[in-house]
Amino acid sequence: MLIEGLYSIETFEQEDATVTATVKLHKEHAVFKGHFPGNPVMPGVCMIQMITELTEKALDKELFLSVASNIKFMAIINPEKNDTIRLALTITETPDTVKVKNTVHFEDTLALKLSATFTPKTRV
Repeated sequence: MLIEGLYSIETFEQEDATVTATVKLHKEHAVFKGHFPGNPVMPGVCMIQMITELTEKALDKELFLSVASNIKFMAIINPEKNDTIRLALTITETPDTVKVKNTVHFEDTLALKLSATFTPKTRV
């Protein structure tokens, strides 16, 4: 986990190319003290990293984000009001790339839609 202690995975279900996960955000994490003081907001870059990490977990391989063709932030995620989010990923893997379509919800609210392409990290 790149941002240690930001979240924990409560549920992780994988069936073929579909992953659904429930994640608990840790509202006391330092990232929320700076983004933004008194009105915490889940940073978009942290959401993208979380999606990357869940995809890596599903495929059991390290990935590098190479293209984010469609990212739409639909609602603000405030961890003090909504500390549990649901992520749904559809993963399509080829020998050279991994394509992910993702949605993030809290309660009945759509917070994020993302389409991204990853490449496997090469070890040196």
